[in-house]
Amino acid sequence: MATARLDYVAPWWTYWLHNFPHFNFFFQSTDNTFKPEEASYQQSLIFLACVGAIGLGLSLLVLAVCLVCLCCCRKEIDEDTKRPDTCCLTWSAVITGLCICSAVGVGFYGNSETNDGVYQLTYSLSNANHTLGDINNLVAGSMGNVQTGLKQHLERLDEIFAARSDYLQALRFMQLMVNNVIREMTTLPDINKANVDLAAIADQTAFVEYYRWLTYLLLLILDLVICLAICLGMAKQSRWLLIMIMAFVVLSMILSWASLGAGTATAVGTSDFCVSPDKFIVNQTKDFLTADVAHYYLFCSPNLPNPFQQSLTICQRSLTTMQIQIQGLLQFSVPIFPTAERDLLGIQRLLNSTEFSLHQLTALLDCRGLHKDYLDALMGVCYDGVEGLLYLSLFSLLAGCALSAMLCAIFRVWTLMGIRDKEYDDIDEEDPFNPQARRMSYNPRRSNIHSFCSYTSSLGSQASLQPPLQSTSNAPPPEYMNQSMLFGGSPRYENAPLIGRGSPPPSYSPSMRTTYLSMTDAQIRHFGTDFQV
Repeated sequence: MATARLDYVAPWWTYWLHNFPHFNFFFQSTDNTFKPEEASYQQSLIFLACVGAIGLGLSLLVLAVCLVCLCCCRKEIDEDTKRPDTCCLTWSAVITGLCICSAVGVGFYGNSETNDGVYQLTYSLSNANHTLGDINNLVAGSMGNVQTGLKQHLERLDEIFAARSDYLQALRFMQLMVNNVIREMTTLPDINKANVDLAAIADQTAFVEYYRWLTYLLLLILDLVICLAICLGMAKQSRWLLIMIMAFVVLSMILSWASLGAGTATAVGTSDFCVSPDKFIVNQTKDFLTADVAHYYLFCSPNLPNPFQQSLTICQRSLTTMQIQIQGLLQFSVPIFPTAERDLLGIQRLLNSTEFSLHQLTALLDCRGLHKDYLDALMGVCYDGVEGLLYLSLFSLLAGCALSAMLCAIFRVWTLMGIRDKEYDDIDEEDPFNPQARRMSYNPRRSNIHSFCSYTSSLGSQASLQPPLQSTSNAPPPEYMNQSMLFGGSPRYENAPLIGRGSPPPSYSPSMRTTYLSMTDAQIRHFGTDFQV
């Protein structure tokens, strides 16, 4: 039963990328055919890579305009001005963080898809390289058996059968068959160069892919760390942490735009190859493969004949004819020439080994095995690989824009922190409503005023003085009492009388008022005019 032949159809996104305009450094349109060895095509890819530089320049321009606006439009905040509203800034930071997290998710998916596609490419190249290596070993082994082993045995048999012309004629016929096998073996393609090229391509591709995957992984982790650090910095209001965040944001933004340019150029170049890979491979292998051989393996169509079938058939018939001749010589010449048996058996073993290698070679030279590896490589590069590069380009674009907005938000947070610090510096330490000033006023080391209770206790008259009975009244408490209850929870009584205002301050306690009114003239003279009414 014939197996269905697999066909390759380029995906739509490769055609979309293939139609991107290709310009050289002089802004002249160039051919979009995949020709990496031509300078004009290389310039077109470098021109596409400059997209990242253009995006970085625009981001820096927008960032500069934003910073200038923030610096120029910043107003001085008076003492009665309320703290600026940070709702817009908070929502901007949240939206920016969500955009970066979404971009990181897209980047992880794209990095994985690209790595899978490149791994499938290298795996297929390794399989094809192994197949070509086996073909090369079989061809070399068969040629060695025929050219060296068979000729040596035939030369010794020619000496043994020198007296028998009929046996010599059989040997001449076998020599003719050996020459046919050698001639047909040499017509097989020289695949040593192809073998070496595939191995080198697979190794270089795997090397580059490892560092590409690692670079994107570190960039994705850096963006996640930046998101976490910006949340921590805004929560703790740490200026040094914000400085570090701004430095890493600038670094990540530069890397994002650079990766956008590199990813775009790589995706477009790969798409140019994926649109018509057969033409490129035929041109690359024309030095050691004929066009019919290349088309046989690239298309593997039932309508295409096997270019090696005639050579393999001639080799198979020649080996079969030699097997028949050896069987006859073993049957008729060994009784007459016993010494010829060893060489005849040696030729028979070599013929059996060569025939077995020829069967393996026929199976390996069939187009289905190499064509499957070719299709797997194309599927890996043009489907998973290019798709992953598109997702990575989307990640770079989103991350570059979001990081630019985040940098503006961080600078705005920086300015608000500066305003907050200025507000704290403008607070009067002598303000009685300042908690710090209140704590300082309660420190006995900072007070140089003699308390009224201290001098009364030194006279020994505080305990002997009896306060008068306080009359009950239904009048509302004074305003200062309401304020005292509001700020302290209980009426605050001053520890030292402030005499000299014409009347005792309303914060005096009843006992202090009684003691003040009962002061004698001697006590007034002792304290001087500090407590005069």
